[in-house]
Amino acid sequence: MDFDTIAAISTALGEGGIAIVRVSGNEAIDIVDRLYRGRKKLSTVDSHTIHYGKLIDKCGQVIDEVMVTVMRAPRTYTKEDVVEVNCHGGLVSVRRVLDAILEEGARLAEPGELTKRAFLNGRIDLSQAEAVIDLIRSKTDKAMQLALKQVEGKLSRKIKELRQTLLEVLAHIEVTIDYPEHDVESVTHELLLSKTKEVKKEINYLLDTASQGKILREGLSTVIIGRPNVGKSSLLNTLIHENKAIVTEIAGTTRDIIEEYINIKGVPLKLVDTAGIRETEDLVEKIGVERSRKALEEADLVLLVLNFNQELSEDDLRLMELVQGLHVIVIINKTDLPQKIDLDLVKQKIPDARMILMSVIKEQGIDQLEETISELFFAGQIQTEDLTYVSNARHISLLKRALQSIEDAIHSIEDWLPIDMIAIDVKNAWDLLGEIIGEAVSEDLIDQIFSQFCVGK
Repeated sequence: MDFDTIAAISTALGEGGIAIVRVSGNEAIDIVDRLYRGRKKLSTVDSHTIHYGKLIDKCGQVIDEVMVTVMRAPRTYTKEDVVEVNCHGGLVSVRRVLDAILEEGARLAEPGELTKRAFLNGRIDLSQAEAVIDLIRSKTDKAMQLALKQVEGKLSRKIKELRQTLLEVLAHIEVTIDYPEHDVESVTHELLLSKTKEVKKEINYLLDTASQGKILREGLSTVIIGRPNVGKSSLLNTLIHENKAIVTEIAGTTRDIIEEYINIKGVPLKLVDTAGIRETEDLVEKIGVERSRKALEEADLVLLVLNFNQELSEDDLRLMELVQGLHVIVIINKTDLPQKIDLDLVKQKIPDARMILMSVIKEQGIDQLEETISELFFAGQIQTEDLTYVSNARHISLLKRALQSIEDAIHSIEDWLPIDMIAIDVKNAWDLLGEIIGEAVSEDLIDQIFSQFCVGK
């Protein structure tokens, strides 16, 4: 495909050792060459080489001292000619370099346009392109490993294998329709049933691990709740190793929700410290309590904090009712003080919840909490080496719809319905899987996906 030449800053804005301006397109080398002064013209150098020099503007003034990398198509990120200008980091220097390149005829790239070109030029498929943004936004090593495997095409290969199996089914159906005199009905029936069940098994396998993949990608939304002064903010501060939340003896200190990401055994937790949920006449605290209730409704995991040194109150009992049916870990805090709480009553009220005795002030029970979270969602161990995790909500939705089409096809086969009716469901599943890797997708969806990227990627 033929595009105009685009340019963008590819490093984060701010002060730093270096900044990189990336230029991609048929005129990328010529545009930078008109600004560059070095030992050789960039148009004459070998591909994938880096060169020292200076950029000079139209008035003959030095813009910056630079190192310029020249990469010729098709062995580049976009499969176009790409030039990367390494200049001094800082808002002024990198902006001057970019402005000079734009004045020479390049266009400012749109968000994600470089990766979009890589997709449109056939270097990567759509699932790999989407994994690029997951790689950039990774919050733990495990999440990064998952994204990296998808960038390398691990999920793409699996989807292509499933589509190839369905294509074989469709081809067999077409031959049977075109040459019915050669059809052995029982053989066709067994072959179609075997192939469709094979695809169903593989899709089920991908969906079974999807919840884990989604957690690794987006983080586990974890809400800390409890009545005022049970140690919620102290627990947050201990887990993030920072005094982020204000801790006092005054009830109702936390008036709003506080969010922070932490890493527990490779699992990113979006940790939310809430205002103490209780009945209150304080207008500001009341707003905080309402926000806490909303955060609770959206949570993947709830950490309910109770006080070891106090008997269960009406507020405690009300909270136990609120968390029924959710993933709950009950933290009995302040075990360094004498026991007054009835632990048997706690178990009776929420029998399915895990319980951990803890003293946040003495940092006792923190390790047990981390182990429990890992066991609750990943059976104690996160596998990223062999598993093909599906983590993208769009992919999960398409897989569910493809699974439904496959199940419809299987029912039709088992009911001995006409073979051309079976083909409709198989073809639908094949198309839906194609949407995951971008082989059957609308232009509007492509634009929507790449608009989520940062400029320069």
